[in-house]
Amino acid sequence: MAAVKVGASRQVAIPKRIHDEMGLSPGDYLEVERRGNQLILTPKSLIEKRLAEALNDVKEGRVGGPYTTVDELISSLHGARRPRKAKTAKRSA
Repeated sequence: MAAVKVGASRQVAIPKRIHDEMGLSPGDYLEVERRGNQLILTPKSLIEKRLAEALNDVKEGRVGGPYTTVDELISSLHGARRPRKAKTAKRSA
């Protein structure tokens, strides 16, 4: 069991070993639940977060369609590819 300190802004650092065992990444969400004198942290994937990102994409115009056929969708996806930058040759002295 590891002991951690609560920071000035109520932050708690998860020990690296536990962080790695749980497969956590920066930006992940944890549900915090109180059970008596214990705090239970449970990793969560929030649908609301993904929905907010999707709605922001719509607001910013990062959408396509509507498509009447699968071929139209595929053509649109291929057209959305960004061209690769050409590699520059190294100059010899």
